[in-house]
Amino acid sequence: MSIILGIDPGSRRTGFGVIDTSGRKPRYITSGCINLTKLVDIPSRLDSIFSHVQEICAQVSPTEFAIEQVFLGRNVDSALKLGHARGAAIVAAMQAGLPVHEYAARQVKQSVVGKGSATKEQVQHMVKVLLDLPGMPQEDAADALAIALCHAHFSASMGRIAGAVGSRRGRTV
Repeated sequence: MSIILGIDPGSRRTGFGVIDTSGRKPRYITSGCINLTKLVDIPSRLDSIFSHVQEICAQVSPTEFAIEQVFLGRNVDSALKLGHARGAAIVAAMQAGLPVHEYAARQVKQSVVGKGSATKEQVQHMVKVLLDLPGMPQEDAADALAIALCHAHFSASMGRIAGAVGSRRGRTV
């Protein structure tokens, strides 16, 4: 199938996770966090996100890119900064020629844990289980891996639906 790069964007720390979905079950490739706390201004942080995502793309050659959608919380300033971080990552993915897929946080949690109100700890645990990881991944990396897994599940479901459209009771129509 494909190699999926998932991104959990943030203005202080951006998580990334890469999985391979060519086998029967998703296989872990790599994950981590882009720590932006030492950079003072937003433009420097955005440049760092852009550069790191480009570097990840060059190293692992993903074929798909999935990212979490912006959610509007109480703090509009935080949502705006999150939007900037998403934009930097999306532009880097587009520069690498990747199709971009976006998922709401609730959709990611539903896909990986089974309920949209899952806690971060539950997401971490299920990512560890689903990818047979030896230890618990960092919180932001686990979120990025969950986004990649969500896209894998969504893509597989859409493939099954597309295959079923042309048949009825085992006959091609």
